[in-house]
Amino acid sequence: MNRPGQPPDGPPDNPGDGPSGDDDYGYVFDDSFVRAAPIQEFSASERTATEHAPAVRDRPPPAAGRTGPRLTRQVLILAALLTVAFLVAVYLGVSPPGQTQAGPPPRPARMSLVPLVPPQAVRPTDPDRPFDATPAAQYATGAAGINLPGAHATAHFDEAQVIAALSTAKEYLVHSSLSPEVLAGREERSVRLLVDPAQADQFDAALRRPAADGLHAATGWLVRLDPRHAVLAGPDIRVQGVLEYTETGPGTLEVTTDHTFVYAVRPAADPGSDPSLLVVRRALRLSFDRDALRARQLELLSSRTQAGPLPCGEPAAAHLRPLLAGQKPPAGRP
Repeated sequence: MNRPGQPPDGPPDNPGDGPSGDDDYGYVFDDSFVRAAPIQEFSASERTATEHAPAVRDRPPPAAGRTGPRLTRQVLILAALLTVAFLVAVYLGVSPPGQTQAGPPPRPARMSLVPLVPPQAVRPTDPDRPFDATPAAQYATGAAGINLPGAHATAHFDEAQVIAALSTAKEYLVHSSLSPEVLAGREERSVRLLVDPAQADQFDAALRRPAADGLHAATGWLVRLDPRHAVLAGPDIRVQGVLEYTETGPGTLEVTTDHTFVYAVRPAADPGSDPSLLVVRRALRLSFDRDALRARQLELLSSRTQAGPLPCGEPAAAHLRPLLAGQKPPAGRP
């Protein structure tokens, strides 16, 4: 997402004033221009002929077909000024002063999803304490598991800008991975609002017409269950992971995230059945330019997801359909 700005000082307020003006403005007042208007005096006898005769007489009009040095100089000066004005307009662009020109559009986000297929039937978990006796028991709950690293200024970004990038990245993870409404497929606007507007078309296409083409998977942008197949068994979601940041150029910060989310899920048609665990690991690369930092929006560069237990070969671009307690992968597939 980079957008060029205006020239450092803008166009001069009065191009003809002072030695700092452009050459095309400055040469209007040089010696050659002054010498182009010679003074023609009367002779001594002419001066005594009349007491009230002017000290300087008018020059005769130029002969037909001749413009004279003064008119020629004025035409050249006018042409030079028009040329400079045109070049300044081209330099500034057609946008008014104070507005930045739009930079090149962000690159399309790249995304992939790898299903994690269990070797045997999925084990149920305790309905009251679903994460006990699993590694997720040591994970933090919800947004508390998305911790920001210490923020320090980089070569071209101050500490506040780094904090803004990290905070926006965390907000994106919270909305796209932890929101019950998003997980149930009932809402995605909160996620879309955090995406660079130049990527909005790609986001919308992925949500409306998901495709496993590396560009338009809804599950590349967010975690979403098929509500006809599985629902959350409880409000708690366990999270563990890291965020890191780096400056990738004078105008760009990049934040990388790598988090594992563990959900307790149960069949949508049988809410009283035992829950099982769904594990989703998301690794994201997020880019921020200065405009994005001010707007608290991000550009998604890439999204890599591993999720399971999923059946191998099951479409997962639109939503996740995990294997539930007691289910096993189809025969003949790993």
